[in-house]
Amino acid sequence: MSRVFVSIALVLVPHPSRDRLWRRVPQLLIGLLLYGVSDSFLVLAHLGIDPWDVFQQGLSLHTGIAIGTWAILVGMAVLLLWIPLRQRPGLGTILNVVVIGGVMDLVLSHVTPPTDLISRIGVLLLGIILNGVATGCYIGAGLGPGPRDGIMVGLAARGLSLRLVRTAIEVTVLAIGWALGGNVGWGTLLYALVIGPLAQIFIPRFTPRPLRTTRIIPSASAE
Repeated sequence: MSRVFVSIALVLVPHPSRDRLWRRVPQLLIGLLLYGVSDSFLVLAHLGIDPWDVFQQGLSLHTGIAIGTWAILVGMAVLLLWIPLRQRPGLGTILNVVVIGGVMDLVLSHVTPPTDLISRIGVLLLGIILNGVATGCYIGAGLGPGPRDGIMVGLAARGLSLRLVRTAIEVTVLAIGWALGGNVGWGTLLYALVIGPLAQIFIPRFTPRPLRTTRIIPSASAE
């Protein structure tokens, strides 16, 4: 199975360097699994969902289209914004929607939401931290970010602060979603303000360094 993913990655990987795929593919999958778990924790806490879901819920309220369908439509629209940023979708981009959504369905169907406030706060904080770790893990794998994270990476590549870019995007989406009637809680605000700094911390830590190559310098006697 791992060989299959590595073969697919060789075709879809957007990174110029394809070394260490044996590490990058598992790291990608672990990151996406953790992302699905972390998103589930935010839902289970019932203290405010993440900004993109607030936005998609607001669209759903005004159109009657399900929030999950809006997630797909918004993701496709965001991918169009990759064109001027010269971002390329990769294996991570494709697996983003499938793996994260599947994990969320699995977790939410088997885990009972906490009832007391202390437990809910703990689940919320754990979800936000895991979300930052997961973002760094799957983006750092270098196999293509998700549609929304691709915008952040593309802007950061042009010299903008990763932390400021992520925070600005989350706050903007949150404001539009709230204006449309999406469900906003204090957990939503905390997520919007904290996820940028967390991403800036964890992405460099999970980005593999290129393999070093030894340069052979001819000796004077060989000349």
